[in-house]
Amino acid sequence: MFDLVADGEKYPEFVPLCSALRIKSRTSKGEGITVLVADMTVAYKIISETFTSRVTLDRPNLKVLVEYLDGPFKRLQNRWTFRPAGENACEVEFFIDYEFRSRTLAMLMGALFDTAFRKFAAAFEQRADQVYGRKPA
Repeated sequence: MFDLVADGEKYPEFVPLCSALRIKSRTSKGEGITVLVADMTVAYKIISETFTSRVTLDRPNLKVLVEYLDGPFKRLQNRWTFRPAGENACEVEFFIDYEFRSRTLAMLMGALFDTAFRKFAAAFEQRADQVYGRKPA
């Protein structure tokens, strides 16, 4: 699951509202830690916004930290934490905190984003089933 989340270039294929994701830089910090700077474009009907984030992929600790750098938000941070839960399973914890810079954009996109983030989790579960296959119970 860590690899699925770390593969941001594939997000436009399955993440709701994500119309594009471009990795601007990739730096290895050694010991299994990679730092990316990426632009993600989210779009819904006539609204399209791009924001830049720093993404720290911490493979040894099975964590992904996303820190906001630039775009339509006042703040944006999210974290993924993965905990092994058996031979072919893991628990995934996802946290997100955001605030739009513009009150108008917050009014237009706020409720949509709340709904999208719920769909976001379901999209990753479905993607994991496609990529890794789910064995019948």
